[in-house]
Amino acid sequence: MKRIGLLSDTHSCWDDRYEKYFKDCDEIWHAGDIGSYGIAQRLNEIAFLRAVSGNCDGADIRRVYGEIYRFKVEDAEICMKHIGGTPGHYDSSIRLQLSMSTPNLFVCGHSHILKVQYDTTLGMLYMNPGAAGLQGWQKVRTLVRFTIDGSKFRDLDVIELENDGKHTHILDV
Repeated sequence: MKRIGLLSDTHSCWDDRYEKYFKDCDEIWHAGDIGSYGIAQRLNEIAFLRAVSGNCDGADIRRVYGEIYRFKVEDAEICMKHIGGTPGHYDSSIRLQLSMSTPNLFVCGHSHILKVQYDTTLGMLYMNPGAAGLQGWQKVRTLVRFTIDGSKFRDLDVIELENDGKHTHILDV
Protein backbone atom coordinates (compact mmCIF):
# COMPACT_ATOMS: atom_id res chain seq x y z
CA MET A 1 0.00 0.00 0.00
CA LYS A 2 1.35 3.43 -0.98
CA ARG A 3 0.06 6.88 -0.06
CA ILE A 4 0.45 9.40 -2.91
CA GLY A 5 0.46 13.20 -2.85
CA LEU A 6 -0.46 14.70 -6.23
CA LEU A 7 -0.14 18.27 -7.46
CA SER A 8 0.36 20.22 -10.64
CA ASP A 9 0.98 23.71 -11.95
CA THR A 10 2.96 25.14 -9.05
CA HIS A 11 4.63 27.62 -11.46
CA SER A 12 7.54 28.22 -9.01
CA CYS A 13 5.20 28.78 -6.06
CA TRP A 14 6.21 27.14 -2.79
CA ASP A 15 3.59 26.81 -0.06
CA ASP A 16 4.58 25.29 3.30
CA ARG A 17 1.25 23.46 3.27
CA TYR A 18 2.64 21.15 0.56
CA GLU A 19 4.81 19.68 3.29
CA LYS A 20 2.01 19.72 5.85
CA TYR A 21 -0.33 17.69 3.65
CA PHE A 22 2.26 15.43 1.98
CA LYS A 23 4.53 14.60 4.95
CA ASP A 24 2.88 11.20 5.45
CA CYS A 25 2.97 10.28 1.75
CA ASP A 26 5.29 7.62 0.36
CA GLU A 27 5.56 9.45 -2.97
CA ILE A 28 4.72 12.86 -4.42
CA TRP A 29 3.74 13.18 -8.06
CA HIS A 30 3.94 16.52 -9.89
CA ALA A 31 2.04 16.67 -13.19
CA GLY A 32 4.08 19.48 -14.76
CA ASP A 33 4.62 23.23 -14.85
CA ILE A 34 6.83 22.90 -11.80
CA GLY A 35 8.40 26.26 -12.59
CA SER A 36 11.76 25.89 -10.90
CA TYR A 37 14.07 23.05 -10.04
CA GLY A 38 14.12 24.28 -6.44
CA ILE A 39 10.43 23.36 -6.07
CA ALA A 40 11.18 19.82 -7.27
CA GLN A 41 14.08 19.54 -4.83
CA ARG A 42 11.95 20.69 -1.89
CA LEU A 43 9.17 18.23 -2.77
CA ASN A 44 11.73 15.43 -3.07
CA GLU A 45 12.91 16.21 0.48
CA ILE A 46 9.38 15.46 1.74
CA ALA A 47 8.94 12.19 -0.19
CA PHE A 48 10.20 10.47 -3.33
CA LEU A 49 9.23 12.70 -6.27
CA ARG A 50 7.96 11.54 -9.64
CA ALA A 51 7.31 14.35 -12.13
CA VAL A 52 6.87 15.36 -15.74
CA SER A 53 7.84 18.62 -17.36
CA GLY A 54 5.15 21.02 -18.51
CA ASN A 55 4.86 23.53 -21.31
CA CYS A 56 6.04 26.39 -19.05
CA ASP A 57 9.04 24.52 -17.63
CA GLY A 58 12.54 25.52 -18.67
CA ALA A 59 15.52 23.48 -19.75
CA ASP A 60 16.61 22.78 -16.15
CA ILE A 61 13.36 20.89 -15.47
CA ARG A 62 13.18 19.27 -18.94
CA ARG A 63 16.69 17.82 -18.51
CA VAL A 64 15.54 15.89 -15.43
CA TYR A 65 11.83 15.24 -16.07
CA GLY A 66 10.48 14.01 -19.38
CA GLU A 67 7.23 14.86 -21.12
CA ILE A 68 5.62 11.44 -20.55
CA TYR A 69 6.29 9.17 -17.59
CA ARG A 70 4.99 5.59 -17.43
CA PHE A 71 5.65 3.65 -14.26
CA LYS A 72 4.22 1.07 -11.89
CA VAL A 73 3.30 1.49 -8.22
CA GLU A 74 2.07 -1.59 -6.37
CA ASP A 75 0.14 -3.44 -9.14
CA ALA A 76 -1.07 -0.26 -10.86
CA GLU A 77 0.23 1.03 -14.18
CA ILE A 78 0.43 4.82 -14.27
CA CYS A 79 0.89 7.25 -17.15
CA MET A 80 1.57 10.93 -16.44
CA LYS A 81 1.77 13.82 -18.92
CA HIS A 82 1.25 17.54 -18.36
CA ILE A 83 -1.02 18.27 -21.33
CA GLY A 84 -3.41 15.34 -21.52
CA GLY A 85 -6.92 16.59 -22.18
CA THR A 86 -9.92 14.91 -20.57
CA PRO A 87 -11.79 11.61 -20.99
CA GLY A 88 -13.29 11.53 -24.47
CA HIS A 89 -11.12 14.50 -25.48
CA TYR A 90 -7.54 13.41 -24.86
CA ASP A 91 -4.79 15.51 -26.38
CA SER A 92 -3.56 14.16 -29.73
CA SER A 93 -0.05 13.80 -28.26
CA ILE A 94 -1.21 11.01 -25.88
CA ARG A 95 -4.50 9.67 -27.27
CA LEU A 96 -3.03 6.78 -29.30
CA GLN A 97 -0.67 5.70 -26.51
CA LEU A 98 -3.54 5.57 -24.02
CA SER A 99 -5.71 3.47 -26.30
CA MET A 100 -2.91 1.10 -27.39
CA SER A 101 -1.56 0.50 -23.88
CA THR A 102 -4.14 1.66 -21.37
CA PRO A 103 -2.81 2.29 -17.86
CA ASN A 104 -4.87 1.89 -14.69
CA LEU A 105 -4.46 5.61 -14.03
CA PHE A 106 -3.78 8.58 -16.30
CA VAL A 107 -2.60 11.76 -14.54
CA CYS A 108 -2.29 15.16 -16.17
CA GLY A 109 -2.32 18.85 -15.30
CA HIS A 110 -2.30 22.01 -17.45
CA SER A 111 -6.00 22.97 -17.32
CA HIS A 112 -5.88 24.16 -13.67
CA ILE A 113 -9.24 22.35 -13.33
CA LEU A 114 -9.55 19.64 -10.70
CA LYS A 115 -11.15 16.55 -12.23
CA VAL A 116 -11.27 12.91 -11.17
CA GLN A 117 -13.26 10.62 -13.42
CA TYR A 118 -13.43 6.99 -14.38
CA ASP A 119 -13.10 6.69 -18.17
CA THR A 120 -15.50 3.86 -19.01
CA THR A 121 -14.44 3.82 -22.67
CA LEU A 122 -10.78 3.05 -21.91
CA GLY A 123 -11.36 1.42 -18.52
CA MET A 124 -9.00 3.64 -16.53
CA LEU A 125 -9.10 6.29 -13.85
CA TYR A 126 -8.33 9.88 -14.88
CA MET A 127 -6.95 12.48 -12.43
CA ASN A 128 -6.09 16.13 -12.84
CA PRO A 129 -5.26 17.66 -9.45
CA GLY A 130 -6.02 21.23 -10.55
CA ALA A 131 -3.42 23.90 -9.77
CA ALA A 132 -1.39 24.28 -6.58
CA GLY A 133 0.36 27.51 -7.54
CA LEU A 134 -0.68 31.16 -7.71
CA GLN A 135 -0.39 31.66 -11.48
CA GLY A 136 -3.58 31.11 -13.45
CA TRP A 137 -7.26 31.83 -13.26
CA GLN A 138 -8.30 29.19 -10.70
CA LYS A 139 -10.15 30.51 -7.66
CA VAL A 140 -9.16 27.62 -5.39
CA ARG A 141 -5.72 26.00 -5.31
CA THR A 142 -5.89 22.24 -4.81
CA LEU A 143 -3.80 19.23 -3.82
CA VAL A 144 -4.86 15.58 -3.96
CA ARG A 145 -3.92 12.62 -1.79
CA PHE A 146 -4.88 8.99 -2.37
CA THR A 147 -3.83 5.45 -1.64
CA ILE A 148 -2.82 2.74 -4.09
CA ASP A 149 -3.56 -0.70 -2.73
CA GLY A 150 -2.56 -3.34 -5.28
CA SER A 151 -4.30 -2.06 -8.41
CA LYS A 152 -7.05 -0.24 -6.48
CA PHE A 153 -7.24 3.49 -5.79
CA ARG A 154 -8.92 4.59 -2.58
CA ASP A 155 -9.07 7.19 0.15
CA LEU A 156 -8.84 10.08 -2.29
CA ASP A 157 -8.90 13.46 -0.59
CA VAL A 158 -9.03 16.86 -2.24
CA ILE A 159 -7.36 19.60 -0.20
CA GLU A 160 -8.38 23.18 -0.87
CA LEU A 161 -5.54 25.52 0.09
CA GLU A 162 -7.73 28.67 0.10
CA ASN A 163 -10.19 27.12 2.54
CA ASP A 164 -7.75 26.34 5.36
CA GLY A 165 -7.01 22.89 3.99
CA LYS A 166 -10.63 21.75 3.88
CA HIS A 167 -10.63 18.06 2.94
CA THR A 168 -13.20 16.42 0.74
CA HIS A 169 -13.12 12.62 0.55
CA ILE A 170 -14.39 11.75 -2.92
CA LEU A 171 -13.28 8.36 -4.17
CA ASP A 172 -12.84 4.70 -3.54
CA VAL A 173 -12.30 2.79 -6.82
